[in-house]
Amino acid sequence: MPSQKTRDVLKEVLKEIKPSLEQRKKFNEFSKKILEITNNKASKYRGKAMIAGSLTRDTWLPSKNEFDVFMIFPKDISEEELEKYGLEIGKKVIEEMGGSWKIEYAQHPYVNGNIGDIEVDIVPCFEVKSGEEIQSSVDRTPFHVKYLEKKLPKQLSDDVRLLKAFLKANEIYGADTKTEGFSGYICELLVINYGRFVNVLQSVNEWKPREIIDIEKYWKKEDYKKIRRNLKDEVLIIIDPVDKNRNAAAAISAEKFYKFKKIAKEFLKKPNKELFSKKVIEPLKKKELDFYIKDRGTELLVFKFGKPDVVSDILWPQLRRATKRLEGILREYEFKVHRSGCWSDEKDNCVIILEMEISRLPLINEKIGPYVWKEENSKNFIKKYEPIAINGPYIRDNTWRVEIKREWKSASKKLKDSLSDKEEILKEKGLPNYIASEIVEGFEIFANEKISDLLKNKEFGIFLRKYFEKENLNI
Repeated sequence: MPSQKTRDVLKEVLKEIKPSLEQRKKFNEFSKKILEITNNKASKYRGKAMIAGSLTRDTWLPSKNEFDVFMIFPKDISEEELEKYGLEIGKKVIEEMGGSWKIEYAQHPYVNGNIGDIEVDIVPCFEVKSGEEIQSSVDRTPFHVKYLEKKLPKQLSDDVRLLKAFLKANEIYGADTKTEGFSGYICELLVINYGRFVNVLQSVNEWKPREIIDIEKYWKKEDYKKIRRNLKDEVLIIIDPVDKNRNAAAAISAEKFYKFKKIAKEFLKKPNKELFSKKVIEPLKKKELDFYIKDRGTELLVFKFGKPDVVSDILWPQLRRATKRLEGILREYEFKVHRSGCWSDEKDNCVIILEMEISRLPLINEKIGPYVWKEENSKNFIKKYEPIAINGPYIRDNTWRVEIKREWKSASKKLKDSLSDKEEILKEKGLPNYIASEIVEGFEIFANEKISDLLKNKEFGIFLRKYFEKENLNI
């Protein structure tokens, strides 16, 4: 049983995160109207519409004026027809509601509309009989809607709200590729599984990495070892109740997993309303940046280029992959990256920072060859390096050695050279497609002294503060 203090805090929070009667009425009337219009237009193509998301279960937060409309079409139409009908209907619906629309892309293109202060996604999907028959991830959503309507008691709606607000305030709410956190669906599954908000936190506090939650008991305990082996890179495993072979929590990163554990423990130890409020983080100032660079004795290399014309869920995985590839290129030439990070304003610019432990190397580079008794290998080594050696071949510690001139002494110059190739070559080097396409249009590489220009962007300043001032996640 929660303490009186805990109950008082949650009661206070609910006053702020629960929609008013006026908001509920507005949203309900709006959703009924758009559902009626969508159903009317979809029926011409043997389709039907349904509202998806927290609106149908009364678990939505008043700060989130958005919901999804799914158009479900028969499985016997083609993917091309699905996309064509979906976009055609979506555009007409938004226009009839007096809004503006744009086309977004996931596995299928869909229509995103803004009608007044309400945002609506109109998404086409196939009608399938079970989760195992889905052709794309959106086909699974109608099953989620039906499952949650059946399994989530109305008296637990506020507990879902509390959980969403709690995670959102601590920046771990959302399964998008930028956040890598807990989706609304996961919040609802956790409440179904554990019950009240406080029960969820108590259970989270006890979680171990690779925790398995199987609400519908699809798997036996003896299967867990195999499941963990098959999902070796996933820190939390929640078996999707509508698809026993899917981990509904696959998007959650280890960092967000431990952040949840930490804040759960903090609230249980000392219940307070502040944990439901987003912390204000001030952008890093130039003098603080100068201090950190001097104090750490490292050099920051900044790689700046334009933002590819892709949705956020495609951008962030490609940015992270590009960051790792740049690290790899520098490592191949003996430069050492201490840590790295990536950022985008999601409008015009992308930035990758590489904090260098070793960004400059001496001219001399000693190449170590085979042991002297490996004659054939020794001959090949000498044949390869003797023409370019400035010293040797000589023997040290029973191995052949030569000294040659190092081609690249500066990490920034090496990076600039590696990234100044044609698009196809950049892709062959391992740069993700959209990033490679943008790099050939132009980029900048600069070090410590020019970074302060980027600090004019408040969000970049916040990103840098988070980079230098890592949160202690020890629990």
